[in-house]
Amino acid sequence: MSISILASLYNKATGHTIDNIVKLTGSGSNRHYYRIESSGGTAIGVIGESIEENKAFITLSEHFAKKGLPVPRILAATSEHDAYIQDYLGDTLLFDAIATGRSTGIFSDEEKMMLIKSIHGLADIQYRGAEGLDFNVCYPLPEFNRRTIMWDLNYFKYNFLKLSGIYFNENKLEDDFERFADYLLAEKFETFMYRDFQSRNIMIKQGEPWFIDFQGGRKGPAHYDVASFLWQARANIPANLRNELIEEYLDAASKYADIDRNNFKNRLQYVVLFRLMQVLGAYGFRGLFEKKEHFLQSIPPALEKIEELLAANDFTQYPTMVSALEMLAKKFRKSKSVNNHLIVTVRSFSYKKGLPDDASGNGGGYVFDCRGLHNPGRYEEYKKITGMDSPVIEFLEARGEIQPFLEHCYALVDSSVEVYLRRGFTSLTVDFGCTGGQHRSVYCAEKMAHHLSEKYGVEVSLLHREQKVSKHFSPTR
Repeated sequence: MSISILASLYNKATGHTIDNIVKLTGSGSNRHYYRIESSGGTAIGVIGESIEENKAFITLSEHFAKKGLPVPRILAATSEHDAYIQDYLGDTLLFDAIATGRSTGIFSDEEKMMLIKSIHGLADIQYRGAEGLDFNVCYPLPEFNRRTIMWDLNYFKYNFLKLSGIYFNENKLEDDFERFADYLLAEKFETFMYRDFQSRNIMIKQGEPWFIDFQGGRKGPAHYDVASFLWQARANIPANLRNELIEEYLDAASKYADIDRNNFKNRLQYVVLFRLMQVLGAYGFRGLFEKKEHFLQSIPPALEKIEELLAANDFTQYPTMVSALEMLAKKFRKSKSVNNHLIVTVRSFSYKKGLPDDASGNGGGYVFDCRGLHNPGRYEEYKKITGMDSPVIEFLEARGEIQPFLEHCYALVDSSVEVYLRRGFTSLTVDFGCTGGQHRSVYCAEKMAHHLSEKYGVEVSLLHREQKVSKHFSPTR
């Protein structure tokens, strides 16, 4: 279909002629997105090959908008439902807004708040969104049922398990799948199941989450979306934060229904296992079959999460399924020598915003106070740049005081690194703080990260908390 249809729809919706139209990066679906710009504002144009899917999204979006939920409004659509115009919500994905937390496992207060707002919004769309909704508009099926469960379990079997070369008794595995489906369907559900609720499907507009890509939603268990969001492999949400967010979700959902919190958490573990198996099916197809490296790299973390679930819960009623998962985890587990190497996390921060959180739970590491060093931030020409920029670097190095300071820091940290390497320790943190977390602490953290990487070849995760910049130095030893 020609994009001229989008121009016509946009003109119909706004009364303006398009000044610029840009095709956006593909989402992996059969929909094509375009950013449309004119004096009348910015919008998103969509051309979709699946008419039924387009109808589902348009109808759901209109229903949710009437309920006051933060979703894009449909501004115009063709009568055939093969193209439509929707609100422009900006370019910031939640996935990008939590980039530093994802890369380090250490989420700032701002990142945590965005996660909390998002999971509160999930409860709203699941419960309020279900009120008065005719689920027959959903595509491809109106509800989560045995057929969809078996589709996903067999997707895992054929696209991951069989491709892995692991031996299993297929008949007994199918028996386990049937029992697993029985459990997943044992409770009645009346909520809207988003189905793909994850950080790439949440836009951040003026500090608030807005929800997109819910066209695959249907009636289903609320647990499914909680599992999708909190156990998303690339979101890298640590266990303690996941637990906090589960409580936040239950608080929000309790406004709509009387929820047995313990029962919800118990059932959630089964749904998480189901969701991870479904995800492994996708990783297997894209990684083991299509040989795409990104998906191959995602397999071990997903299997690590499955191992954690198997260790913490009793899934003995599914012996063949559990045995297959355990063999898969063993097959794809990284070797001990690779898994247990030392990772040094180096961070810069502002004392005004408090010390960085300790996500490791170790409570150790170094915190160096850079406020005794002369501050470039006092001078107008340095106020909009950071310790990563040449003018600030030259300013700090010209005074001659920062190098002796760093030499003392190096000596202390080096002694710990050498001990940690000998004793097989795996985690050390080194933090540098200054007034604003912009100049002195950033410079020192950069220098420390390069020093440790070059001298010891250890893996270094560098995070400038206030600048929302993260870097990674791969191990070379």
